[in-house]
Amino acid sequence: MDIAHLIAEDKIKRSIEEGEFRKLPGYGRPLVLDDDSAIPESLRMAYKMMKNAGMLEEQEESLRKELMNLEDLISFCYDPEERERLTKQLNEKLYQFGKVIEKRKTSHSKAFKQYNQKVYDKLSRK
Repeated sequence: MDIAHLIAEDKIKRSIEEGEFRKLPGYGRPLVLDDDSAIPESLRMAYKMMKNAGMLEEQEESLRKELMNLEDLISFCYDPEERERLTKQLNEKLYQFGKVIEKRKTSHSKAFKQYNQKVYDKLSRK
């Protein structure tokens, strides 16, 4: 361990002994762990940060999961008719997702445009 880790560990131990962590919100309650298995590993940290910052609504979150599930189904679908049906569903969900984002008025931000492009690129890969 380097010196920074040792100092941090020492401060944490002292804070525990002095009971400073008891004042924190949520003290004594179990952690709420989200199922983020549907989110690609490369996007999980950004997703958690956005969620913790209150940038994600429940409806938006469920739509995002549905989009990812549909993408997975399409990638493993070999029946042309079923693939077309799933693609139509995906397009409908993308439209709904766009409406939710537009309602939040974040669709004009630079960050959204970059994120939107990444999502579009990922979903349009065959």
